Amino acid sequence: MPREEPAAAEVSEVAEMGEEKEDGQPEEQEERWARLLPELLAEVVRRVEASGGERWPARKDVVSCACVCRRWRDAAVAVVRPPAVSGKITFPSSLKQPGPREFPMQCFIKRNKKNSTFYLYLGLTTATVDKGKFLMAARRFRRGPHTEYIISLDADDLSQGSNAYMGKLRSDFWGTNFKVYDSKPPHDGAKASSSRSSRRFGSRRISPQVSAGNYEVGQLSYKYNLLKSRGPRRMYCALECASPQETWENALKTKFRKPMGTTVLRNKAPRWHEHLQCWCLNFHGRVTVASVKNFQLSVAADPNDPAGSRDEETVLLQFGKVDDDIFTMDYRQPLSAFQAFAISLSSFGTKLACE
Repeated sequence: MPREEPAAAEVSEVAEMGEEKEDGQPEEQEERWARLLPELLAEVVRRVEASGGERWPARKDVVSCACVCRRWRDAAVAVVRPPAVSGKITFPSSLKQPGPREFPMQCFIKRNKKNSTFYLYLGLTTATVDKGKFLMAARRFRRGPHTEYIISLDADDLSQGSNAYMGKLRSDFWGTNFKVYDSKPPHDGAKASSSRSSRRFGSRRISPQVSAGNYEVGQLSYKYNLLKSRGPRRMYCALECASPQETWENALKTKFRKPMGTTVLRNKAPRWHEHLQCWCLNFHGRVTVASVKNFQLSVAADPNDPAGSRDEETVLLQFGKVDDDIFTMDYRQPLSAFQAFAISLSSFGTKLACE
């Protein structure tokens, strides 16, 4: 029988267990594993990487190799490519790395209305919705006049004090303006938000390895609709996106040495369909239910892009409904899974000034 597919939180736990084992095991035991010739070690990891294709049990084997010791981890880093190159999500840090450029990473979100929780899955087949691979979860909380979505690797521990905490999305009272916060500094010298609501802990830090603050990495806004017409929403996003040129080694340290540039996204305007009498967008079969939440985001061409210009027709993120509580989410470079998930979460909830 096929093995149970591990959750992203489990993969994260495997990595943490690997670090604890490395620190606690006898020095001679670690040296025994590290004595393998670099060429042989690289070949072992390369064969493990090539043996399983897309399925997640094989990705778990790669992560397990990286947890043996520091030399095995370095070998895994040298063999495993980032999502922008491989189109695969292997380590938890992959969730904050840009997706592929030429094709979208296809995911879907399941909503649980009873506990205001949202689960992000990576699609493992070409079907619109399949069992998928769990990546992240988010829960909606009301904080006074604001609403917050706490994003975590662990679907059962959705709190800012958790080691699985990834970041959060915070809205204003009207539900039309949002800020995206990352749990880790996006680059050297980044300063955590000074507002009390954006701090993870009090003055006493729980652990020096756990960041005590939140770092603002993006803003989203929905255009006010004073006439309260039933027209489509208008979105605007400004995000700090990691450069695909950053090394994979820095990515695994969840830190970027250089400040990241700002990427501005706007939703593609739908067209009015006279026969259907509704607003329409071409989702290429990935969206099947009409909803005001459905959107596509694109960015204007950048003349400074060394890899070639990208026109406004290229969709970097599309989100849409396929069932009562199931939504597809497809993203590509320069967005990461974390950023795409945060943007998609903003579509849920009431927009008092837009409805």
